[in-house]
Amino acid sequence: MTHWSHGKIVHMVLYTPGSTTNYDSSPIEEGKFRYHFLGGGPEVGNVGCILEDSSGTRLQIDYGFVPKKPPTYPEEGPPVSDVILTHSHIDHVGLAPWVVASHGAKLHCTELTADVLEMIWRDTYKVSSIEGQPLPWDKRDLEEALDQIVTHPFDEWVEHGDWKWRFLPAGHIPGAAMVEIQLGERNILWSGDIDTRTSPCVVGAKPIKSDILFLESTYAGREQPDRESEVQRFLERVVEVVERGGTCLIPSFANGRGQDMLRYLWESNLDLDVHYDGMGKRILNHYLNHPDYIRDVDVFRKIKRWARLVSSKSDRKKAINADVIVTTSGMLDGGPAHWYLNRLRHDQRNAILLTGYQAEGSGGRQMLDDSRLKIFGKLVDINLEVDQFSFSNHADNPLLVDFAKQVCADDVILFHGNRDDGQELLKNELENEGMTIHQPENCQSYLL
Repeated sequence: MTHWSHGKIVHMVLYTPGSTTNYDSSPIEEGKFRYHFLGGGPEVGNVGCILEDSSGTRLQIDYGFVPKKPPTYPEEGPPVSDVILTHSHIDHVGLAPWVVASHGAKLHCTELTADVLEMIWRDTYKVSSIEGQPLPWDKRDLEEALDQIVTHPFDEWVEHGDWKWRFLPAGHIPGAAMVEIQLGERNILWSGDIDTRTSPCVVGAKPIKSDILFLESTYAGREQPDRESEVQRFLERVVEVVERGGTCLIPSFANGRGQDMLRYLWESNLDLDVHYDGMGKRILNHYLNHPDYIRDVDVFRKIKRWARLVSSKSDRKKAINADVIVTTSGMLDGGPAHWYLNRLRHDQRNAILLTGYQAEGSGGRQMLDDSRLKIFGKLVDINLEVDQFSFSNHADNPLLVDFAKQVCADDVILFHGNRDDGQELLKNELENEGMTIHQPENCQSYLL
């Protein structure tokens, strides 16, 4: 369809949402269950999955994208009435407003996830506009999505068609949930992003017996360093930099990682001047407003009073002389971290302490590879010492194997992980325990 607007030809594509999906909507044989990954099957991020059985009951779990440049998106999904959002990271929720706008779906999540979603979506929209990157939903869709959120506490059973489901704690970040789904004779456990270890913010996930396990495999084949040893290494590095008169810049993800780092620093009892900047300040407030989802909420109330929260330009100028600055963005793709780094890079007493994975194409990866970073549109040299630490809140290979063994599922579907030697190692270990392992591709339907 073509029409004229202010003297310009505008091409509009009219279609029915869901009509371009690869989803197989054919009837399902009695007693069978179908799953179809829209994204996040053989990859980390982009998660979206359709679940359906012979009763015609259908659910979608998550719908996110990877905010690379350009972003990568999952496949378009079929019509759904309900979408479960496991947690508030963008690779799981970034496209949820599209499902609401297109299908009128309700969005189900925990109360804390719901509180954080508006901020995540508004920030996503802002970044998309600034960078000129495509986004398949607009502000009206965002507002509509906020109206369609339904919240549930952990352990509350929810009826859905012939099924019922409930949220269980997933560890990972505050508010993150696993999903148990009862399908008549069988039950499913959807892990979401899990960590079975207790972290600064949350208690770890606990396995439950299930027939079918959907298991994230981000750290398949890899073993993370001992948490206590890594914290000690991190703190020793902070002391070393501060004692030589430098400032530690600690880029951290706003939702979970930044708050973790503050707790490590607070519990060290070191005499440190710590400043906290970026979107993580608001997320910390959401955590404090939902104490049921936080481990030791009183500790975080003390941490909020202890750290100097940056809330103005003058605060930011004062922070330049701090011992430690914890701030977004965790992968140095923008945010206050660029402002600080642009000023700290001229004094080699300063150092950058990276707290997690630096994705390909990210500012942090560019800095690690080339000692250069694009700041405010200009490529500059970064001649500071850079240390990288592993504070991931994903279960690693031994923890994933142990978790799956305790779930005792006959069938395990590995998702949210790259098809590599690490995933093959995880697959082999689980097969040796007698489980049948499935490695689904995106855009294909499978029956169990």
